[in-house]
Formats: sequence, C-alpha cells, structure tokens
Amino acid sequence: MATTQDISVGNFIRYNGELVQIIEWQHRTPGNLRAFYQAKMRRVKDGKLAENRFRSGESVEIVRVETHELQYLYEEGDAYVCMNNDTYDQIPVAKHLFGEGAKFMKEGDTIKIAFEGETPISAEPPTYAVLEITYTEPGVKGDTATNTLKQATVEGGATVMVPLFVDTGEKIRIDTRNGSYMERVK
Repeated sequence: MATTQDISVGNFIRYNGELVQIIEWQHRTPGNLRAFYQAKMRRVKDGKLAENRFRSGESVEIVRVETHELQYLYEEGDAYVCMNNDTYDQIPVAKHLFGEGAKFMKEGDTIKIAFEGETPISAEPPTYAVLEITYTEPGVKGDTATNTLKQATVEGGATVMVPLFVDTGEKIRIDTRNGSYMERVK
C-alpha cells in the first residue's frame, strides 16, 4: 500500500471501492492544525467529480494503469472503435471517456487510452486537430485589425469561434482541450 505522499496529479487510486483519477492534489498546513492533502478526483465509470481530504501519511491504494496509443477507426453507437496497431485488435471505448475533445477527432487519429487490465478507463484525444471549415460567414478585406470572433462549423459538425478573416474551405488548428482556434494551416 502506498501513502498520500506517493500520490501525484494523474494517478489512479481506489477510493470508496471505486476507481478515480486525481485531478488536483494539494498539501495544506492550516495554522496550528495538522497537515492534510486536499484532493479533487474524477470517477472513471461516469466522469463525476468528487473532493476529499486525506490525512498526511494515510494509506491509499494506487492502481496500476497501462497506457497505449491506438488508432481511432469509427464511431459505433455510444462507443468509438479503436485499433491497436501492434496486434490489430479492435477495442470499443466509451464516448464519455474522451470528454469534449471527441468532437474534433477524425478517423485515423492516434489517441492515448489507459487500461486497467483489459478495461479502458481513460482516453485522451490528440491535443491539436487540423480541420477544414465547412461553413462560416464570409470574411471582408481589412478584418484583421480587431480581435472580434465569429462562429465557424468544421468538418465533423463542431462549432468553433474564429477570427473574422477566416473563410470557408480553409484549414485551421484547434486546441481540443478547450475547443479554441489557434491558427490557420496552409
């Protein structure tokens, strides 16, 4: 068994019989009270957030997790089917594991998936996606002077806020963690 000093952000632990991932981990020493660790955790099975305080030195069960890079193939029902490029096994991964970044994924993208045994427990889409704009209001010459944004629909159906000078048919780079426009791509 590990103790609270062994935990860091990103670790998976078993808390109240459920598998959770540590999102925030802070050591606090308030005034003349005993030190403790404040944890913000995300439950793996449904993605709900939970917070808890752990005593300093408390025993915690850290779960061993293996991470693999898989290729995204296609969407099927409430799962994305991914392929292991080494063994060519096709693995369905629940959509909720990908979070908001899933709407920017394209077929053939390489994604990181964490497994506990044979069960996928966490998925991370590529950090950046290059997508073509399928529709946006036309840009006008001279629209580069202000930081005004407009809505644009990209391939896959997601909407992104882009600068006024970006037009339909152009390719843009998007940060999938927050869905923001980064730059135009040639």
